[in-house]
Amino acid sequence: MKKIILSFTILTSFLVGCKESFLDRPPLDKITIDNFYQNEDQIRALTGNMYGSPWFDFNDKSFIAMGDGLAGNIFTYGDDYIPFVRYTVLQSNVRLVEGWQSLYRVVANANSVINDMPSRAKGKVSDEIINQALGEAHYIRAQAYYYLSQLFGPVPIIENGEALATGDFKVPRNNVEDVYKFMEMDLKFAEANSAKTKQKDGRVSIWTAKSLLAKLAMITGKYGEAKVKAEEVINSGQYALMADYNDVFKTKNNNNSESIFALQWVACADCWGQQNTAQAYLAPYGEGLTESGDGWGSVSPSLDILRAYEKNDKRIRASVMLPGVKYPELISSQNPNGYTYPLKALGASPTLASIRKYIVGSPKGSDGPTYFMRTGINTNIIRYSDILLIAAEAIMNGAPATSDASATKYFNLVRERAGLSLKREITQEDILKERRIELAFEFDYWFTLLRQKDRNKVKQLLADTERGAFYSDTEWYSAKYTPKDQDFTLPIPQQETDQNPKLKENPVPYTFK
Repeated sequence: MKKIILSFTILTSFLVGCKESFLDRPPLDKITIDNFYQNEDQIRALTGNMYGSPWFDFNDKSFIAMGDGLAGNIFTYGDDYIPFVRYTVLQSNVRLVEGWQSLYRVVANANSVINDMPSRAKGKVSDEIINQALGEAHYIRAQAYYYLSQLFGPVPIIENGEALATGDFKVPRNNVEDVYKFMEMDLKFAEANSAKTKQKDGRVSIWTAKSLLAKLAMITGKYGEAKVKAEEVINSGQYALMADYNDVFKTKNNNNSESIFALQWVACADCWGQQNTAQAYLAPYGEGLTESGDGWGSVSPSLDILRAYEKNDKRIRASVMLPGVKYPELISSQNPNGYTYPLKALGASPTLASIRKYIVGSPKGSDGPTYFMRTGINTNIIRYSDILLIAAEAIMNGAPATSDASATKYFNLVRERAGLSLKREITQEDILKERRIELAFEFDYWFTLLRQKDRNKVKQLLADTERGAFYSDTEWYSAKYTPKDQDFTLPIPQQETDQNPKLKENPVPYTFK
């Protein structure tokens, strides 16, 4: 916990690096807390860092381990991920520690902007710029607490570092209902103060805030509120599905027409912590796709999710690599005319398939620069299709099925792009399956499952999820794991509870100011 109090020190440590448009950094030797926030460029530079570096450790391995590993979407032999796939996560788990600390680092960075910026910027920049920066920071903090609350349940609410700066690192957990209230307050502030239109550089707008408000309302069972917020986004005219699902997942299309919120990354050879590392772990092993020494195939799609795709679903090509399928855009020295996934793929993946999303390729390709463990492709957090499906689910109001015209319209917009038959009636099972496939390997499915009201039904669904693999090109073994009630909340890391024993105590109400 003590790591989160050094908010400005932590923040400035992320200002070093390469100079790219969204993430322009001022020289570190010119930064002090007293001489910063002097003009709009400085404020935009500092707030820009909230979209990348603090999230790095969470994005590196923890996100997929938690969002897709717990949900049964991946297979792995990697010790980083196995405990999440098998529901055996211990307090000492490195990915657990990194995820917790990274999310609280995000909180600390947002708190620094919220607490330090206004008084120093007042009179030097317009109130509109100050309030917009505050709107971004409040949203970012809420997004971090979305993951903290869903993964860990009751967690400490930290608004500033003043009390902790005295050396008292012993803070209690707060009731999860209070965490939700805190998130809602942050999001309503962001809704009132952020940019009024979708931002080309990916920054938060009022529509970003409305989108997360809709998702929060789904968690708390406020379906009417979720419908209102989701439809405000849908009717805003700010977003549209891209015609080709494949085009959504290209670096050159970062912050595209359906991107509502995404983590922003930069690929640069001489910096660390500002890039997306996903390609290094997801690219199939031994296939030479990246030409940079990585591509370890640490994670593969599970047999279960591969079997969940409907015939002729156009999304499968952008999501997974399958035997015999050619990817002409993946050019390398070994594959100058494009890459074809091997027919006998056991050497590349234990499930005879690999994840395609977040694979940029080699420096010889056309989708942006790549280096060892470094690409600049965004990490999708909220896409327009997500909100379409949220709206459809919210209209159902918890009912098992609906033929409501608006609900089926939103649902079918997603299926139509995928080239699938349209439905006149949709069920809760339809929503679950569609979200799983549409947002596959975007670390969402576990959070979708968590908000389902029938926990026993979810437990059975997960118990039936096939997590085995092939041991030859034609023979496979089955592996299934049944979560217990306590597995739906991750343990707080041991080193955190050692430093702060209050984290082991029952949560307490938060005193709102």
